[in-house]
Amino acid sequence: MTQTAAASATLLDTLPPPSATSTSTSTRLVARIRDEAEALAAARKLAEDFRREAGLRDRERKLPWDELERYVRSGLWGISVPREYGGAGVSYGTLAEVIAIISAADGSLGQIPQNHFYAVELIRVNGNETQKRFFFERVLQGDRFGNALAELGTRTSHERKTSLTRNPHGPGYRINGRKFYATGALYADWVPTSVIDEQGVQQLAIVPRHAAGLTVIDDWSGFGQRTTGSGSAVFDNVQVPADAVIGFASAFTRPTQIGPLAQILHAAIDLGIARAAYADLLEFVRTRSRPWIDSGVERAGDDPLTLREVGDLTIQLHAAEALLQRAGDRLDTAAAEPTEDSVAAASIAVAEARVLTTDVSLAAGSKLFELAGSQATLAEHNLDRHWRNARTHTLHDPVRWKYHAIGNYVLNGQKPPRHGAL
Repeated sequence: MTQTAAASATLLDTLPPPSATSTSTSTRLVARIRDEAEALAAARKLAEDFRREAGLRDRERKLPWDELERYVRSGLWGISVPREYGGAGVSYGTLAEVIAIISAADGSLGQIPQNHFYAVELIRVNGNETQKRFFFERVLQGDRFGNALAELGTRTSHERKTSLTRNPHGPGYRINGRKFYATGALYADWVPTSVIDEQGVQQLAIVPRHAAGLTVIDDWSGFGQRTTGSGSAVFDNVQVPADAVIGFASAFTRPTQIGPLAQILHAAIDLGIARAAYADLLEFVRTRSRPWIDSGVERAGDDPLTLREVGDLTIQLHAAEALLQRAGDRLDTAAAEPTEDSVAAASIAVAEARVLTTDVSLAAGSKLFELAGSQATLAEHNLDRHWRNARTHTLHDPVRWKYHAIGNYVLNGQKPPRHGAL
């Protein structure tokens, strides 16, 4: 789809009105993070705050409006904006670690900006200069991207029916369709929306959250990741200017880092959830659990079989952390020089990380109860949220296909498919 660089005024005219439930971006004071050390320090500080009421938010499904506002004001939502546009331009490994740190405090808060960073990356790769300057500055001032990509009722999870057609009564386009799993759209200033144009090509239309005809419905009922707002978005003749449409399919028809970028963020979310379950396991065994009668010890923490299981889980967690950092390094290489080989290597490295982060997040959530004992199941502790969060989020893309892609690449030299779900 042809983009026009002269239409930036149209984008400015579509700025969303202030949300009734959050601070207007015109008055939001957002920090500018300068480098990776600042990003990590800011994430650790916020995590201390977010951790305190994470269980309460999950139990009562209390949407994290205030927490998201502090998250945005910290400057962390702008850290992937390239340096030449005023951002920190952090490495992919650092971006993943920031997401993991926040996810360890609250898995839902960790997932909400996943599609925000995905949209920033797509603009970086496929946006024209006008789009980059406009949207990157909005992000640095505190605007949030949401997501309206997936749909229900299609033959496969990656098919789309939502249409983008030319406006018969004026310039630009109109969008019609219904989305689900729209993580972050409820909280967003802009809703990037995957659409099929009149030539049957998938594009990304960036729609103001409060555009006429766009309805975001808080109907997410998943038993995990309960406050991500991953519900429905309905588009009824929503108008969108031509210069708010960016090529989507073309980001995968040639080698780019878009696919592995999406996946490394998912891996980071799972790693954070694993860290949270692991930390609660250690704390509960140290302070509340009782040793088994046949162990011959006074403390649960001295039970030799418990020690063995904790040791095994620790190794799994550290291995997942190492693979995530390795994947970030491969992704940096691919982004610097995207070729068939470099992008394939990055995709496989990220797939390996996703396998281990999936396994350890589920294992940690389950081992917590096995080793901590029956007390850990009491509702007042709400420790089951870790397993629920892990089980819900790890269903995003099937790990069984990652094993297949890894084996086929190593054994047969077959490069993995290029899409955002490997």
